[in-house]
Amino acid sequence: MTQRCGDTLLFRTPPVIAAQAAVGGKKEGEGPLAAAFDELSSDNRFGQSSWEAAEKYLQLRAARLCLQKAQLPEEKVRLVLAGDLQAQCTASGYAMRELGVPFAGVFGACSTMAETLGLGAALCASGAAEHLLAMASSHFCAAERQFRTPLSYGAVRTPTAQWTVTAAGCCLLQPAGPGVPIAAATFGRVQDYQVRDINNMGAAMAPAAASTLLHYFADTHTEPQEFDCIYTGDLGQVGSSLLRELLAAEGLLVKNHVDCGCILFDAAEQQVKSGGSGPGCCAAVLCGHILPRLLRRSQKRVLFVATGALMSQTTFLQKESIPAVAHLVELRAPEKESGA
Repeated sequence: MTQRCGDTLLFRTPPVIAAQAAVGGKKEGEGPLAAAFDELSSDNRFGQSSWEAAEKYLQLRAARLCLQKAQLPEEKVRLVLAGDLQAQCTASGYAMRELGVPFAGVFGACSTMAETLGLGAALCASGAAEHLLAMASSHFCAAERQFRTPLSYGAVRTPTAQWTVTAAGCCLLQPAGPGVPIAAATFGRVQDYQVRDINNMGAAMAPAAASTLLHYFADTHTEPQEFDCIYTGDLGQVGSSLLRELLAAEGLLVKNHVDCGCILFDAAEQQVKSGGSGPGCCAAVLCGHILPRLLRRSQKRVLFVATGALMSQTTFLQKESIPAVAHLVELRAPEKESGA
């Protein structure tokens, strides 16, 4: 049974993340979370003919690794919820062309992983789906070509800019059984603080993260200190600082916040400026870093809040401001320790 409290869905019989996998590229393999990935490649093309095809491969490989770990044949997958940054979610569409299972494309920009998890959990909890894959990806080179400038242009990156992560993460959701329970999901409201700098996504997205967290705390009558960690993705260093300021203005002093974009790379050594970003950033950190901690029970209860900037290449060129949204899922450790 699912209970609705304001903007939050409470799953009285929580669906579970039964398996997960993360795949990354060269820069991700040089970062502090390299060991968290199931598979890494030193070739960011992954043997493909284009950056866009490489991202398709990322998604397909993450999905198949996840199913392999779950020992579940592809034909038993009932639905895939997936998204990416490419126009019309083409990386996801082309990946699912090869997987050949029911597919619903989801776009939430960098918030896509939390969005697919929340929607997937609701479908599983209602009895509408089982053996459901929730996944997201991004690729640095494909994203730069689409939203900013081609790599060969050699543009100088500003201190507020973030580095789009080349990675994919995939979770297998089941209505019940062993795994990490999804206790709740909060779908965010679009926020727009009139930020127009495409090289400062953290400033555009921080208000959305604050809004969703405030709604979740009000809906569930909880406080930040009740959680082992509040993970956001991907605000980077600039957005993380702004989030803490926005929450402090509401009387919440958050000391247990970690941003996926700040821990996937070493900002100083890897020259990623404010940190990592992209749907693949928080998807990979979730699958490779957060879920294993919950399975080992080194953390018992966490919030996973993914944020997304909802502009397009066209609206950016039209000098529009950047609206953003954040979606949240509450994750808990299983009652007994499970293998990671």
